[in-house]
Amino acid sequence: MSSLTNSTVSHYIDVRSDTVTKPTASMRQAMFEAEVGDDVYGDDPTVLKLQSMAAKLLGKEAALFVPSGTMGNLISVLTHCNMFGSEMILGDQSHIYFYEQGGSATLGRVHSRVVQTQPDGTLLLSDIEKVIRPFPANDDHFPITKLICLENTHNRMGGKILSVEYTNSIGELCKKHGIKLHMDGARLMNAAVELNIEPSKLVESCDSVSFCLSKALAAPVGSIIAGTVDFIKQAKRLRKVLGGGLRQSGILAAAGILSITEMPKLLKNDHENAKILAVGLAKIDGIDITASEVQTNIVVINLNSDKLSIDAPTLASKLKANHKILISASEITRIRFVIHYMITTENIEFILRQIQHELDQYRK
Repeated sequence: MSSLTNSTVSHYIDVRSDTVTKPTASMRQAMFEAEVGDDVYGDDPTVLKLQSMAAKLLGKEAALFVPSGTMGNLISVLTHCNMFGSEMILGDQSHIYFYEQGGSATLGRVHSRVVQTQPDGTLLLSDIEKVIRPFPANDDHFPITKLICLENTHNRMGGKILSVEYTNSIGELCKKHGIKLHMDGARLMNAAVELNIEPSKLVESCDSVSFCLSKALAAPVGSIIAGTVDFIKQAKRLRKVLGGGLRQSGILAAAGILSITEMPKLLKNDHENAKILAVGLAKIDGIDITASEVQTNIVVINLNSDKLSIDAPTLASKLKANHKILISASEITRIRFVIHYMITTENIEFILRQIQHELDQYRK
């Protein structure tokens, strides 16, 4: 475990996201020693190794290394929705819809049809089925449904896990209507570790999947998309036009290999620390959270404005200035904490003490 010691960890306790993770000592060494080539020509042996390992891990024919999860999702959507007048169905709280700048519409002219995201991160089958457009279209006024997108774990729903059974039920619905299924699996490994199953089981019914190496898996850069050989062939062309051809990217892929071999064993500890944080936060008057609903490494709370005279951004500013704690508070009452390998149980206890201290000054 000593290889995971990171001497350059910031003096701040940073729980804004697991994207803040720094590469481990073993990753840095692997990057230094990486054998490289030109990946645009398909010559980089380390990238090829990572892609082969990732495809096997996900149970897919092929995989592609891309710079980011946003690019991975965009490439996947554009590959599936490869004709004008295409539409995808996704949740109103999904990362693709909420946080990716409308890239599918901006760059691919793909129409988004949103349905309500349930508290557990699922979309109701009945909600999906009632908005699927017929193919071939019976009316020239309407776009044609080509794709459904799911998210596992679900970011805005607090790291909720989609079960194998649920995803398979959506897969059956897609087959029934002749449409494709994409999984935004940015934190898929967290779901697999918590359920103690192979990641491939979670995406058996999916035509494509993306997952991030640069979140809790701690690589400095990169994501993977996977699917059929033909899908990846088309995806690689799109990666190029989007500026994702990175040449000697084996230096980055070397870290990604350790992301999928070394880092998953640490995710369970992240989940346990997140649950400790959730239980502690639930004991603080003025914080609304159901601790038992925390499943993985994301904890979401709301500040109760009836009890507190401080909003989330102000609390974030005070925690940063007074205690060197960084949290994510982009909404008035909502705060998100994301736990990762650089956060210890002692850090969790410190965070809880300082939040209690700050809130005690703003009670109504």
